Amino acid sequence: MLNKYARAFFTRVLTPFAALLIRLGVSPDAVTLVGTGGVVAGALVFYPRGEFFWGTVVITLFVFSDLVDGNMARQLGRSSRWGAFLDSTLDRVADSAIFGGLALWYAGGGDSLMLCAMAIFCLASGQVVSYTKARGEAIGLPVNVNGLVERAERLVITLVACGLSGLHAFGVPGVQVLLPIALWIVGIGSAVTLAQRVVTVRRESAEADAVVHGGNGV
Repeated sequence: MLNKYARAFFTRVLTPFAALLIRLGVSPDAVTLVGTGGVVAGALVFYPRGEFFWGTVVITLFVFSDLVDGNMARQLGRSSRWGAFLDSTLDRVADSAIFGGLALWYAGGGDSLMLCAMAIFCLASGQVVSYTKARGEAIGLPVNVNGLVERAERLVITLVACGLSGLHAFGVPGVQVLLPIALWIVGIGSAVTLAQRVVTVRRESAEADAVVHGGNGV
């Protein structure tokens, strides 16, 4: 849901920056790699120590590389299968680092096996949600569904909650509860989205099979 509107807005905002990088001779693949490295570092250095505010600041600085690299490729007219593959693969790496960092915190200093398990569930369900679409498209189906909680929603909900929860270190009371709430929202929303995509693929595959069998006179 957020993809449709937020992506268009930030693409317009980031276009001048993308153009500057092109003039400096930076490649889209380099932006993808550096952006993912920054997200992974921010998540795995800060989150396991409970430093959610600064971790979120670092991650946010790099997470927009996902939009910048695509913008650069379009300006250069170099959109390619390799670029799409690299971008999608490293998105999964970045997401894993974020929820993995949270799981490490709750397994250690956060002292909550329940929330550790929920962070792991968010990590796993997010990966499977992405896989269902990729696999459905690979067998020739459009997977035409806007899920309840897709990647943009997962990131926004989680990062906003992490950043606000991190304000506890600066003396803001009561904000610690936001992150556990966000994890439950993302976990449940991801499960619903997974179900939506499975149902969609089931329907689309049945329709496609009906057309094939009908065309063969079966």
